[in-house]
Amino acid sequence: MKTAAKYLLGAVALAASGTAPALAADIYEPPVIETPVYQAPEVMPAKVSGWYLRGDVGYAWHNKMDASYAIGDAGPTLLEAALYGESFRGSYTIGGGVGYKFNNYLRADVTLDWWGNGKFTGHTYGTCDFGGGDEPCTSTDIATFSALTLMANAYVDFGTYGRFTPYAGGGFGGSYVHWGTLENGACLDSDPSNCQYFYHGGEYEYRFAYALMAGVSVDVSCKLAADVGYKFQRIASGGMFGTVANAGYGHDSGITSHQVKAGLRYKFGACQPAPEPIYIPEPLPVYK
Repeated sequence: MKTAAKYLLGAVALAASGTAPALAADIYEPPVIETPVYQAPEVMPAKVSGWYLRGDVGYAWHNKMDASYAIGDAGPTLLEAALYGESFRGSYTIGGGVGYKFNNYLRADVTLDWWGNGKFTGHTYGTCDFGGGDEPCTSTDIATFSALTLMANAYVDFGTYGRFTPYAGGGFGGSYVHWGTLENGACLDSDPSNCQYFYHGGEYEYRFAYALMAGVSVDVSCKLAADVGYKFQRIASGGMFGTVANAGYGHDSGITSHQVKAGLRYKFGACQPAPEPIYIPEPLPVYK
């Protein structure tokens, strides 16, 4: 009896040891979850467009220029003589305009600018008859200058870096040029104290004009931008002064100027909302 019980217990132990690996194989192991790779959405600059007003002040340096004029000779023939420019004083400028911004890179406007207080000084050589026959003489010629210029302009903005937007542009239009009365003081070369003065009425007329610009704008707020820039402008040649004492029909060779300008641009329309912060989720845990 004891022998049978011993064999029975041995068989049970042997069966239990055979099933242990199977039970171990049935223990649950959680699946491995790979963390997804987060890709931030592509950020595109918001399109900005709309109307704006601008105002500018500045100063223009005018290149020295020459002129020519007709003088009376024996008979009806008119001869041309040269008026040599010595200096051309610069002038202050003030202007304004209205424009439209098409997108982040292209805009256009129409501007009206006025130049004032320009002063031309030049001299001529020839002969004068102050009662003793023709004698060599030299004259000093002085005239003031102003212009009102209407131009259509287009600009390319080269992107915005923080608050700064560099740009370049060009324009064309017309300028209403007004020359003041020309003072012509003729003095004998042999006696510079012996002088006579003649006054020629200034000419005024419309002329073609074009310009090239470059500068940078600075955003003061979402509606207001400051603008600082350089402008090269050329006004075509035209009439300068009229005829007095058989001399006149003055004709200038055109006006070239280099300008520095500062101003403000006020933008209409609603401000663009500030971009919402991008949420980057925490990485998920990995089970192994």
